[in-house]
Amino acid sequence: MVGGGPQSDNVIHRMAMDDPIPWWKKPHLRNMYLLLFPCVIGIEMTSGFDSQIINSAQLLPAWKDYFGHPTGGYSGILASALPLGSVLGLPFIPLINDNFGRRWCIMFGSCIMIIGTFIQGFSKNAPMYIIARAIIGFGLPYVIIAGSCLIGELAYPKERPILTSLFNACYFIGAIVAAGSTYGTQRIKNDWSWRIPSLLQMAPSLLQVIFVFFLPESPRYLMSKDRLEEAKNVLIRYHAEGNADSEFVKAEIAEIKVTLEIDLERSKQSWADMIRTAGMRRRVLIGSLLGLFTQLSGNVVISYFIGDVLKLIGYTDPSFQTKYNLGNQCWSLVCGASAAMVVMRFRRRTMYLTGIFSILAVYIGWTVCTAVFIAHKNPVAAKFSLFWIYAYSPAYNLCFNALTYTYLVEIFPYAQRARGIAIFQFWGKAAQFFGTNVNPIGTQAIGWKYLLVYCCWIFAEAALIWFLWPETSNRSLEELAFLFENKEDLAQLQQKRVETEQGIGELDNEKHSVVHERQV
Repeated sequence: MVGGGPQSDNVIHRMAMDDPIPWWKKPHLRNMYLLLFPCVIGIEMTSGFDSQIINSAQLLPAWKDYFGHPTGGYSGILASALPLGSVLGLPFIPLINDNFGRRWCIMFGSCIMIIGTFIQGFSKNAPMYIIARAIIGFGLPYVIIAGSCLIGELAYPKERPILTSLFNACYFIGAIVAAGSTYGTQRIKNDWSWRIPSLLQMAPSLLQVIFVFFLPESPRYLMSKDRLEEAKNVLIRYHAEGNADSEFVKAEIAEIKVTLEIDLERSKQSWADMIRTAGMRRRVLIGSLLGLFTQLSGNVVISYFIGDVLKLIGYTDPSFQTKYNLGNQCWSLVCGASAAMVVMRFRRRTMYLTGIFSILAVYIGWTVCTAVFIAHKNPVAAKFSLFWIYAYSPAYNLCFNALTYTYLVEIFPYAQRARGIAIFQFWGKAAQFFGTNVNPIGTQAIGWKYLLVYCCWIFAEAALIWFLWPETSNRSLEELAFLFENKEDLAQLQQKRVETEQGIGELDNEKHSVVHERQV
């Protein structure tokens, strides 16, 4: 299904896909992509690091002794303080992201997380540790929302889906570093066995602070602030390698300009915009459900409480648990990066539905094997449970990891993009807060039967995706701004685009005439 999905009649999309020159042979674009990795694409490393800091720390004797061997609700609040902090910070993100730009929003969130990480690493007691994690959580959505917007708005259309998919795949780089560092420091017989990994959590934020202003600002943000020349210079440099006469860039400028005009005309850039029209309400519903699904599809059980899961099937040795966990994170990185590489080859709906039904099959197999082990102490069933935990990763990565930010950037228009992703983050962090508090209680109270709850919920997720998720592949961001709108809006866009392209052509002709007269 190469090039799957409906073929677009959008000129910009066709021109980008027909471009025969790969990105690595374009010096300016290549340099921008290389800078995107440490300061934008790598943002999700902090989320991955955090999941494994809690997951791996609970396997360390020094951490358990220091915090009084937390279980149940106490264990839950130590993990859930971060998503609680994220929920508190979400309402203010559009104020910075839309008024000061994507780069300043990333800088602000990164500085907040550095402060929180420092406090976490030198915590004296549990309340201090919880507050530190809440501070990290407060800063995290600022960088996630601004970073995902910046990637989608800077990337060349041909590579945009892959880059936004790699954004989430970097989660596992942070998870591997956290799991690996904790495995290494478990030999330290004092508090530094958990303090060192806790302090390492600031590494991605430091990279963002150092590199973010080496990147250009979003051309769509610049145009929204009437800084047309700056936006044109960004697009000419990175999408046309400095060629000011590029037909592609002229068409791109025209489409962005008229789409922003139409979008901002009917938008007051407030939270009320999110429910003003039927199309926006549909977008908000999908974004909200996606936030819930990314955190309530059984992944939090594996990401935060792998020790409890392994104890259910008889694996209680901390050394085995840490090695198994580290191996799972490495495997997940392979799956995440592989899924990101194929997003251009398949329809979005195909990947979502294949992924969610695969997750359901994995959870059913895992639940059955765990139940058989507990009932009969069958070692083969325990080993199959280990297999199912690893099998979960490719299923989850195929849909929720690879497509999440690709899909969000595509379904929300520019004027509502930051608020749309903030709504996704709200429901995602709320679900994460719920899961990290309820999962340890559930596994402790009813054991393997708790997995049955997830089997039923994942089936409901599959049904909702089947009926609600639209196809978005093979379209430009400007074309997708009218995905749920009526044909009159689309016709208005096309008419204004033609008029603007003609206007740009006339302006270019005038500039050439002036230059010619001066030369004469």
